[in-house]
Amino acid sequence: MKISIYLTLGFIVVALLVGIGVGYSLTSEYKVSMYDKNGMTLGSADRTFDLRYMNAMIAHHRGAMLLAEQLGNETTRPEMEALAKDILASEPSAIAELYAWKKDWYGDTKTVRDPIVANLGPAGEKFDLRFLNAMIAHHEVGVVMTGETRTKSSRAEVLDNADAVEAFLKGGIEALSGLRKGWYNI
Repeated sequence: MKISIYLTLGFIVVALLVGIGVGYSLTSEYKVSMYDKNGMTLGSADRTFDLRYMNAMIAHHRGAMLLAEQLGNETTRPEMEALAKDILASEPSAIAELYAWKKDWYGDTKTVRDPIVANLGPAGEKFDLRFLNAMIAHHEVGVVMTGETRTKSSRAEVLDNADAVEAFLKGGIEALSGLRKGWYNI
């Protein structure tokens, strides 16, 4: 009798753990990382496409801020400190504009959850390299998102936003790649 109870409890625990593991592996948060450019999509060009773009772009801007916070706390280079301050100063206005559009166009006042960003690790000789790599990848994902938006949205404000963001991101990739090349020869 005691063996049956322990065996049954053991099976229940194993089944629960397997169920959690399978469920976790099937969720989009597990399958799609912030930097997976091949798996990212905003979905079909339907009536809520622009809302999905705005939510994704809010998260994208917040991701830049979260990376910049790490940079500002750990870098020793004055130009990187200035970059962190610039990101933290400029991104909130872009986010506010998107939130205003969500509210005006869709009546949506929900706050977008912060994305999970790379932990850049402790300060040190390679910290800025880790930031540059993460921010370049972050910008590349943004370019994929804006490219998709230009083919699926018909709202002028969203298209103008996607164009401006993409131009900024491409310039950022070039500038960050230049710093990486100059400092690390990569």
